[in-house]
Amino acid sequence: MPKNSKVVKRELDDEVIESVKDLLSNEDSSDDAFKKSELMVDDQEEKDVDVEEGSDVEDERPAWNSKLQYILAQVGFSVGLGNVWRFPYLCQKNGGGAYLVPYLILLLIIGIPLFFLELAVGQRIRRGSIGVWNYISPKLGGIGFASCVVCFFVALYYNVIIGWSLFYFSQSFQHPLPWDQCPLVKNASHTFVEPECEKSSATTYYWYREALNISSSLSESGGLNWKMTICLLAAWVMVCLAMIKGIQSSGKIMYFSSLFPYVVLLCFLIRGLLLNGSVDGIRHMFTPKLEKMLEPKVWREAATQVFFALGLGFGGVIAFSSYNKRDNNCHFDAVLVSFINFFTSVLATLVVFAVLGFKANIINEKCVTQNSEKILKLLKMGNLSQDMIPHHINFSSITAEDYNLVYDIIQKVKEEQFDSLGLKSCQIEDELDKAVQGTGLAFIAFTEAMTHFPASPFWSVMFFLMLVNLGLGSMFGTIEGIITPIVDAFKVRKEILTVICCLVAFFIGLIFVQRSGNYFVTMFDDYSATLPLLIVVILENIAVIRIYGIDKFMEDLKDMLGFSPSQYYYYMWKYVSPFVLLCLLVASIVQMGLSPPGYNAWIEDTAMEEFHSYPTWGMIVCISLMVLAILPVPIVFMVRRCNLIDDSSGSLASVSYKRGRIIKEPVNLEGDNTSLIHGKSPSEVPSPNFGKNIYRKQTGSPTLDTAPNGRYGIGYLMADMPDMPESDL
Repeated sequence: MPKNSKVVKRELDDEVIESVKDLLSNEDSSDDAFKKSELMVDDQEEKDVDVEEGSDVEDERPAWNSKLQYILAQVGFSVGLGNVWRFPYLCQKNGGGAYLVPYLILLLIIGIPLFFLELAVGQRIRRGSIGVWNYISPKLGGIGFASCVVCFFVALYYNVIIGWSLFYFSQSFQHPLPWDQCPLVKNASHTFVEPECEKSSATTYYWYREALNISSSLSESGGLNWKMTICLLAAWVMVCLAMIKGIQSSGKIMYFSSLFPYVVLLCFLIRGLLLNGSVDGIRHMFTPKLEKMLEPKVWREAATQVFFALGLGFGGVIAFSSYNKRDNNCHFDAVLVSFINFFTSVLATLVVFAVLGFKANIINEKCVTQNSEKILKLLKMGNLSQDMIPHHINFSSITAEDYNLVYDIIQKVKEEQFDSLGLKSCQIEDELDKAVQGTGLAFIAFTEAMTHFPASPFWSVMFFLMLVNLGLGSMFGTIEGIITPIVDAFKVRKEILTVICCLVAFFIGLIFVQRSGNYFVTMFDDYSATLPLLIVVILENIAVIRIYGIDKFMEDLKDMLGFSPSQYYYYMWKYVSPFVLLCLLVASIVQMGLSPPGYNAWIEDTAMEEFHSYPTWGMIVCISLMVLAILPVPIVFMVRRCNLIDDSSGSLASVSYKRGRIIKEPVNLEGDNTSLIHGKSPSEVPSPNFGKNIYRKQTGSPTLDTAPNGRYGIGYLMADMPDMPESDL
């Protein structure tokens, strides 16, 4: 209907198929009473209003400025530190290039389908994780709270890693780099190399002693490390400032934080390929060991990496997609982001092993030089005969190939006495086979390699700035997974909640910047997320496919996308993905049971790591992390199932959605059935209609599709119903 035409006032029983803006803007001034009495539009908080796409009313739920900004946000969240320091390690450990086969297969059967599912439910219901799962099934509403708890646990220690990167970044503006050489210690008589550093290496010493100043066990806290405390504070200030306006502020930062790591990776790849030995590293990396594909452990670790690489179960994916328009092609987004994530991992692997190949080549050259000197000494002492040495060998400029030739000859001739000679086999493959991951890769191995780069401070600045940006991109999604659901459910101001969340997280995070803090990071990383997130995603799959209904969900997707998704997703969601997830859950529990719970402690006297079992209180903390993360699921289920809280008490069971706001349904209204739409009982209130217009149905006409619980609808309540107080949930 044209906006300038006159609208005749209709009775309530007439069906109106007009947008809210048409209704409000086109009626006569004499119809003001109609506006006030017939249609209630909540304007208490403009930001809380949420109007369906296609309506002419301004959608006051925050929205992405562009599709590119949204894609960068999802890429920034999914592409994190694990792509740089976890995927290359798994690739090396599990068969090199052969590992890519199980990874791709599992990406197709659990990664993309489950990522698509989370994108779709967030875009369909336009709420954070709490609102989404409450709408689908109130009994499973605890899934959203569990996601928030896991996000909070992960954010606590993940930002500590960003703090570490900030510290190294700040120390990179000097030449030579402070971890280039072992420090010298002076006493009254002479100067000597720091013993702890001499027993390990300069970069290892700097990490454990200068940066962390680590204690020798979990129980020995050692007090706060003030350098890391300041860096942690700086990291939380950065996150808070970026997130304080939600996607309005963080979305703009995504253009830099998501794209800059790719610039750095490409620069490192080009520089790395020009270094001596880089090709050896890449060749070693991608030489397939096909027999590894037959080991169940390889498939379990590939499935785990797919699962965590895409950020499934955290709630960040749902939160980001909830700010999309309803007709956004989330299927395209799911496939695009998943493969960007995969190719980023491959790119990072190329970079890591090009650099590690260069580092291995340098170490191998030192090995050849040192052992050649030993051979010369043995020749002079008469322990070896000169006749053993081929005539073309020149020990003053010996190559690795020539040394290995001499080594093999000596080993064959002096078979019984060979071990006493103290010679080492200098093979570059042996150095590359030393699997390094996590902080050991970023802060020790890669850092050591960069000290040999020309203009090493520049590359160090670039590398640690890249780590900071990778970490921040993931942190934005993690914090969004906490903030968005709570703002949607409790209607608090986003700015206040963000500041409070960051402050609380900083003060709790002080346990990670004690001298024993690195051990707590290991504990949280091992126990706070793995099992809880697997359970959360399994329940998400059950909630959508079994409770909401896969057929109805497929129809919703057809309505949103404008085309029917492939039946491939139907069978993946209904059969394959749940089965694979259950197998992964069982395998993870078995693996956790078989692996002794403990951590690697740094022993100062020996300058080596030593495995320690967790003390009793440490085991209690580990178990508590897992229990607390998943506890909201059974609690909310029991509250809903047993009606433990009465409707009149502001309970969980009395919550329903009103046009993007959560309100309490009226109770004990003394039979006033007109207070809800057309006298329907609360169980008959229409559920959200995600079409392009807002409908008011005739009396006796079929109601809109209701949610499975029959209570949670995003409808328009009539003004003769008193304005209810907002629910606490």
